[in-house]
Order: sequence, then structure tokens, then C-alpha cells
Amino acid sequence: MGRKILLVTTDQQRYDHLGCNGGTLARTPVVDGLARAGIRYERAVPQSVVCMPSRATILTGQHPATHGVWMNGVPLPADAPSVAEVLRRAGYRTALIGKAHFEPFLDPFLRFPENALAARGTRPAGDAHRGFEHLELAGHGAQGPLHYARWLRAEHPEAVGMFLSPLDDDLQVTATGGGDTGAPQVHRNPIPRAWYHTDWVADRTIAWLRGVAQHEDWFCWMSFPDPHHPWDPPEAEMGRIDWHDVPLPPGYPPTAAQRSAVLAAKPRQWRLWHEGRLVTNYEAPARFVPARLTDDQLREIRARNAVASELIDEALGRVLAEVERRGWGQDLDVVFTSDHGELEGDFGLLFKGPCHVDGLMRVPLVWRPAPSSDTTPGVVHRPVGLVDLAPTLCQIAGLPAPPWLQGRALPTNDQEGPERVLTSWDSELFGVGVHLRTITRDGWVCTAALPGSLHDGTEGELYDLADDPLQWVNRFDDPACRTLRDDLLADLWDAQPPARATRLELEAPV
Repeated sequence: MGRKILLVTTDQQRYDHLGCNGGTLARTPVVDGLARAGIRYERAVPQSVVCMPSRATILTGQHPATHGVWMNGVPLPADAPSVAEVLRRAGYRTALIGKAHFEPFLDPFLRFPENALAARGTRPAGDAHRGFEHLELAGHGAQGPLHYARWLRAEHPEAVGMFLSPLDDDLQVTATGGGDTGAPQVHRNPIPRAWYHTDWVADRTIAWLRGVAQHEDWFCWMSFPDPHHPWDPPEAEMGRIDWHDVPLPPGYPPTAAQRSAVLAAKPRQWRLWHEGRLVTNYEAPARFVPARLTDDQLREIRARNAVASELIDEALGRVLAEVERRGWGQDLDVVFTSDHGELEGDFGLLFKGPCHVDGLMRVPLVWRPAPSSDTTPGVVHRPVGLVDLAPTLCQIAGLPAPPWLQGRALPTNDQEGPERVLTSWDSELFGVGVHLRTITRDGWVCTAALPGSLHDGTEGELYDLADDPLQWVNRFDDPACRTLRDDLLADLWDAQPPARATRLELEAPV
């Protein structure tokens, strides 16, 4: 028998949502324990700060330019490389349980296999889909064709109307507010915890593990839809945290004047979004004006994110207990991360968009190698990328890295690892095109805004992560930093990954 692999992803979870990363709101003892026993990565950087491109990078081990999913709504090609397929061909049992989102969600005619699969069961045609022999998929609520929604409608139809309706009458993401403060995308959800998608994902993972033979090696990607908005965890769990006591985040300038001043030094998309005049990501409600966000609304949102994080941690604990019960604990590698972050009040903003700063671009990443591997626990401070996950999974399984992988196996100390990590943003929404390229290197983050609807190619951002951890001071045009900026930009362009020969088509907004 070899090492088993549990890849755990959350959706839109910040680095500081975990106690091991300095978070103080959510209690996350399970992941914190994995961090103490394994490797905690201080600066894990996604290659995109939106769902579909980032998740495609995790699966393929390639940058968005190469795998081709350049924004949400662009489906990953059926023949794209997959680390799950590499593991399956090596004899691993494979499963993906929870949120996939390699293909668009808005798919009323079920053109995409992931949306059509649930009508047939959990085993895809041809024995595997993207290398997974078993799929049970979930979104963020009770609507849609995925397994969780179908299960809820069949087993607990009274719960279908308990979730926030995701779209308004104009088929835009709803800006409807709720809770105590009227915060956008906040909703009191009376659903019992056992019916909510977090526990459902854990339950279905445990059920799948019970069907795996004792001698078999397995790879399971357990993918929680939370703490992504809508912020509607089971209302009965909200007593864990009194939102009135939640502090405002350090990245939230305390006055409107200060918020405006910080944003004025950044490229145009920041200010336009804050003023409600621009939306470049369909998941951010078009009718929400961030400048109108109140302190109390932010407190309530932060409390709900913390509760969602606690529920995920507890669900993971149940799955790990099942692994121990089966006698696999000594040979199990656990990797815990998120596809991207959440602004959660930084700069006075919510959700995600073309903003390459820590709130979106620094994600939690913990790798607890199998105890039988005798890996020394530690902390890695050098930047790593989610593009490095697929090579790491191959290394765990004792397999050579396929030539199409663009990352490298995660380092276990600061003497190893890449010199630079790249991130990209491309969006063309409502007739507005925004394109960014970013490099993280040597304690700096440098972003170039490419020519598009808002930029002429001369704008950018440059932040010193040591002296300006909140990234409030843009030094892109600072004469004292010009030599450093030009060196980072030259490295950024020299390191760009190869692009697909033909650009993939945008087929849905999300």
C-alpha cells in the first residue's frame, strides 16, 4: 500500500480565517493541528483570484494562459490534462466530492457534463470524468442540477426555499441584504446543520471512503462551497459569534476619506468599483455600491464567514476520524487550501475582482505529510503557487511529474522553492475588459495593468510586503522604486507561461 491523499479546498477563504495563520474570529483546531504536524505556507498565491481559472490550475498544474480558462464562464476543455487522471492510471481510486466548477454553473440546457451528471448518478460515462471515477457535486444552495440540490429536493424539499435566491429578476447576482444589518448577500437560513452543504460534503466523503477496500490507495478531492457568499450558514449556528463584538479588519481604512485616499492611488478599476460604477466579476452584485457598506454590515459578514469556517473545520475533523477508524491515518497526506481569498472589507470592498492584493491573493495552505513519511514540520515563508499542488500530489504518490506540469512540488523548507509566483486576471464583462499580470517575488508584489477598457498599459501597482503589509501605499510610480519596479516587470514578462494557440470562448457569466 502507498500513501493516501485528501485534498481539501474551500471557496473564497482568506489566509487569516485560520487560527494557525493568526486568525482570531474562527476556531479551527483541526486545521491548526494539521499545521503543527506538517508544513504551513505563509504566502501561498493562486494563479487567478476567481473560481474557475484557479480550480482549473489546481487540477491541471498549469497557468490560466496555458489551460485556457481565462475567466469564469470559460469551460475547461474535456481533454485538458488532469492530475486526477495521472493518479487513476497509477491505480488510485479517485473521487471529487463538493464543488468542482471546471464548467459554467449557469447551464439551463445541461450542455456541460458536470451539470448533467447528477441525473445519471455518481459514476460518469466512460468510467471517469477528468480522472475522477466518482463525483458528487454541490454548489452554494438548493438551485440547479447538481447532486446536493437534487438530494435536498428529494429528501428535504421544505429546505429548498431556505437559501438566499442567488439571482434577481434581471438574472444578476442579487444585492439583496438581510440579517440584522441588511448586509448584501447576508441571509438568515433556518436549514438544520445536517442538511447544509458543508456537512453533506463530509457525509458523502465518509460514505465514499467506506466503499474503498482496505488495501486500495485513494485520492479524494473534498471541496467545500463555503465560506463563499451568499453568507447564509445555518442560523442556529450563528450563536457561536456575536457580530456586535467582531472587530473591523486591519485592512479597512477607518473613515470614508481615508478609504477614498487609499483607492485614489490605485488604478482606475479600484475607485470605479468602490463607487458602484463598475463590475468586472459577475459574482459581485451589480447593484451593490461598496462605498455604502457600513461598519456593522461588515461586522456581520465577518461573523458569518467565521462561523462557516468553523463548520468546515469540524466537518474535516469527522472525515479524518473516519480515516483513523479505517487504519489509514499513518499513511494519509492532507493538503488544505482555498481557490482564492475574499476582500472582506479591505479598502472598503467586498467579494472579489481585479485586485491583486493579499485579501484575494494570499490563501491558506497547509500540507500535513503522512506521519509515516517522517517529514519535519515547519513553516515556509517563500511564496508558492497553487500551480504547485499537482506536482506535489504526484510526488506523494511516488510518480514522475508529467511534462505538462508548470509548477514544482511544494518545498518543505525555505531553502527550496520558486523564486517568483505569477498571477493573472482577465475579464470581459458588460463590455469592459480588464487584464492584469502580477509577480510576487523578494517580498514585493508588482502588477501591470494591460491595455483594455480602463487602462492604457502604463498603470500598475507595487507594494512592499514588509513595510506595507496592508498594501495601502502604491509605489508603482515612486522614483525611488523605479529600478526595482522595472526589474520585476522584466522578470514578469520573461516568466510568462505559454499561451494556448486559440483562445477559448466565454460561454456563460459564471
